[in-house]
Amino acid sequence: MGNKATSVHCALRILCFTLLHLLSSAQDEDIRSCRTAPCDLVFILDGSWSVEDINFDIVKRWLVNITSSFQIGQKFTQVGVVQYSDDPILEIPLGKYSSNKEVLKAMEGIEYMGGNTRTGTAIKFATDKLFGLSERGPAGISRIAVVLTDGKSQDEVLKAAEAARKKGVILFAIGVGSETEEAELRDIANKPSSTYVFSVEDYKAISRIIQVIRQKLCEETVCPIKIPVDSRDEKGFDILLHLNLAKKTKKTQGAFYGSRAYEVTSRVDLSTATRDLFPDGLPPSYVFVSTLRYKGSVTMEEWDLWRIQTRDGKPQMAVTLNGYERTVSFTTTSEAPSGTQTVTFSQKTKLFDEKWHQLRLLVTEEDVTLYVDDLEIETLPLEPPVGIFINGKTQVGKYVQKETTVPFEIQKLRIYCDPEQNTRETACEIPGTNGHVNISVDLLHKGIKTYVQSFYFMFKLQPNTLLTCAHVLLLDTLRHH
Repeated sequence: MGNKATSVHCALRILCFTLLHLLSSAQDEDIRSCRTAPCDLVFILDGSWSVEDINFDIVKRWLVNITSSFQIGQKFTQVGVVQYSDDPILEIPLGKYSSNKEVLKAMEGIEYMGGNTRTGTAIKFATDKLFGLSERGPAGISRIAVVLTDGKSQDEVLKAAEAARKKGVILFAIGVGSETEEAELRDIANKPSSTYVFSVEDYKAISRIIQVIRQKLCEETVCPIKIPVDSRDEKGFDILLHLNLAKKTKKTQGAFYGSRAYEVTSRVDLSTATRDLFPDGLPPSYVFVSTLRYKGSVTMEEWDLWRIQTRDGKPQMAVTLNGYERTVSFTTTSEAPSGTQTVTFSQKTKLFDEKWHQLRLLVTEEDVTLYVDDLEIETLPLEPPVGIFINGKTQVGKYVQKETTVPFEIQKLRIYCDPEQNTRETACEIPGTNGHVNISVDLLHKGIKTYVQSFYFMFKLQPNTLLTCAHVLLLDTLRHH
């Protein structure tokens, strides 16, 4: 009898352990970040005589450093490597290795070849023999090629690059040294060149752009959606559009005449599955921006303008407004036992005065900076973030630790994946509130010159900012009429 009871007890323990393991594995599979985003990534490396042995070793270390940022596997990132001179050589086929250890070891073992520089031939080879033969195909998978060269190609690159783009390949071009031609790099890379072309003075300098390249690769994998912004489209997430506020809420006038905002009431639930909004997580650096107004008792409450929760309701990320303390807090993920980190901006702002304001956060792997109406308020340090669980909810306008919606008005709520958007984003709609001037009518009837002059005298804004604001407001006015 004792042996039978012991056997049953052991069986139950094994069953519990198995269930816990499966639950843990399922939870781990729901963690998403740039590291886990599926991608076919090919490096096309110049191995011509001008590179030299010592510099090619630097290239290999650079290659290992960047690749180690991604999880290698059939469901995640597959990496291929082509080295070229007169002819391309397939050093690492896409999908050959299923672990980081294997692919990094293979990269370290690549031998420098020497020869002439035929970049166009190498791009065509990668398009046909790597991307063209990928088992995963183009559907739903980012296909990215990074071309690293230190000289002018001895064959044509434009036709090969255009053919690759037609097959869905995104091309980055990195030029090393003074022998590369900017025009040729632009022919190779996608547009805009400010995003896809990089130049460094020598091979030692490529280590300085590792973080930038990681960020750009990440943007291509986790941020497939583009938001129309002025004269260009920016990769990111328009959260109000995803939540369908146009149907859930009442439209109201925004921060300036002719603009549109949404009146959120306590009866509206602004929640969505994180898996639907951020299926591959968020990049390590991004810009969070919101234009909003709230009145009455809300100015004294503590509430989350935006938050991402785990399945059990624990906040992973949040932008929290504390009306009583007059502070803004930012919560994000971390490697700490709690899984999160929170920093609080103690510098007082105008966010709680019942008027329209723009709140902007520039988030990087090292710190987060708060801006209110284009004014830089404070920068606080962060520990490196980790991925997010996508099996919970993303919510807007909720009281802290509650499911109740906060009554407020909101005009914009976006996350831009490119941190450089922080320098392009303006709060030019904000000065036109509070009855100072009817911006759109003044702009349309009297012209941009009069508009700029009036705002210069009233707000002492810089000329460049004024011209940008005039352009943005004109577009917004025309869009809403």
